[in-house]
Amino acid sequence: MKSRKIKILLRLIVAILLALVIAIIAVTFYFINYALEPEKRSHAQAMERFHKREPAALKTWVDSLKSNNALRDTSITIEDRGKMCALFINAKQPSNKVAMLLHGYNDRAESMLHIAYIYYHELGYNVILPHFYAHGNSDGDHINMGWFDRLDMLHWIDVANNLFSGDSTATQMVIHGISMGGFTAMCISGEKCPPCVKCFVEDCGYTSVWDEFSIELHNEFSLPDFPLMHLTSLLCKLRYGWTFGEASAIKQLKKSTLPMLFVHGDADTFVPYSMLQQLYNAKQHGYKEKYIAHGSEHARAYTDHTEEYTNRVKNFVNKFII
Repeated sequence: MKSRKIKILLRLIVAILLALVIAIIAVTFYFINYALEPEKRSHAQAMERFHKREPAALKTWVDSLKSNNALRDTSITIEDRGKMCALFINAKQPSNKVAMLLHGYNDRAESMLHIAYIYYHELGYNVILPHFYAHGNSDGDHINMGWFDRLDMLHWIDVANNLFSGDSTATQMVIHGISMGGFTAMCISGEKCPPCVKCFVEDCGYTSVWDEFSIELHNEFSLPDFPLMHLTSLLCKLRYGWTFGEASAIKQLKKSTLPMLFVHGDADTFVPYSMLQQLYNAKQHGYKEKYIAHGSEHARAYTDHTEEYTNRVKNFVNKFII
C-alpha cells in the first residue's frame, strides 16, 4: 500500500515537472516572437505618427521634399540578408557632408525626418535614412535589435560614400541613431569604420539587448531573468545566430575610438536614464560628450528641446566635419 502511494506521488511529481517544462518552453517561444517579430508599419502609418509628434514646420518641409521629388528611394542587396532599402535627400548645394540616420525598434526610416531637418536645413548635409532589416521596405523576418544591423550599415556607408562624394574623393559622415538606432550607432563605432566616418551621435540607446529585454521582462510581465532570459537567448542563438549577451554596446564602445555625443532624457524609463553613464564610461578612447535632456521621456529629447538639441548636435559635428 505504501509502495503504491509512493509510485502515485512520483508520477504526480513527474507530471508537474513535465507540465512546468512545457510551460517554460511555450513561454520562451512566445517571448522571442513577442520581442523579435516585426510589425512592418506602412509609410502612411509612419508619416501619421511623425506628424502627430513633430511641429507643423517639419510637416511643411517634408511635404516640400515630396512635391519636389527630393525624398528619394534606393536599395541594395546584401548576401544572406536580401534587399535592403533606404531614403535619401541630396543637399541643397553640392556637398560631401553626409548624415546617416538610424531609426528605432519597429519603426521606419521616415521616423528620423525630424533629425534629417537638422542636418539638411541647418547644416547643409546630404542625408541617408536606411530601413533596418525586417523594417520598412527592407527584407527580413525578424528584428536584430541593431546587432547584425551594425554590419548592414557598413554596406550603407559605402553606398552613401559613392552616392554623395561628387567631385570629392570621399565624404565626411556622421552616424546618428535614436533608441535601437542609437544602440546600432554605438555598435558600428566598435567596428573598423571607413575613413569617411568622422563621428557619432547616439540618442537613448541601450547598454545591451540582454539588459533591455531584462528590464522589459520585469516591467511588462513581472518575471525574473532566470530561466526565461537564458532560454530565450539560447533560442535566439539557434534561430538567428546571436545571443542577447553578445549584442552589447558596452563591449563595442570599449573598442570605439571615434568621437561620440551621448544623448539621453533623464525621465526615460523605457531605456533607463541610468544606462547613459554606463555607456559614457565604457567609451575609454577618443573624444566624447554627453547631453542630458531634462524632463524628457524616451526618444523625446529633440521634440522637447528642439533648439537646444539642434545646437548641441551642430556644435558637436562641426568639431569633426569641416
